[in-house]
Amino acid sequence: MNTSTPIGKNSEPQLLHEIKETHTQELQQIAFLLAQMTNVSEETVRPHLDAMLLQLVKSKVERPFYETATPDEWVKAFKEWASSHRKDTPLLDDYAVSRAGIYEEDEEI
Repeated sequence: MNTSTPIGKNSEPQLLHEIKETHTQELQQIAFLLAQMTNVSEETVRPHLDAMLLQLVKSKVERPFYETATPDEWVKAFKEWASSHRKDTPLLDDYAVSRAGIYEEDEEI
């Protein structure tokens, strides 16, 4: 899957880097409030706040598999999906998949 995002300072996604730069005061305020509410230091709160921001940014930036997958990735994913099913399921007999077997009630008319 190709979910690459431009990287900013400290190997963080560019969007997260921009948020930190443009909302420095708000982030300091949030860290301060969280520290007050939890009775821990701002230094303890900051990594948790950064992790939450990173998770929120990633969920916004990452595109779904079907938008980014190459044909080879689709083939690999399909084969993995197919092999994840039970292999001891009995096969249907010829009658079950024949027209007469499928439309059995039509023959009664």
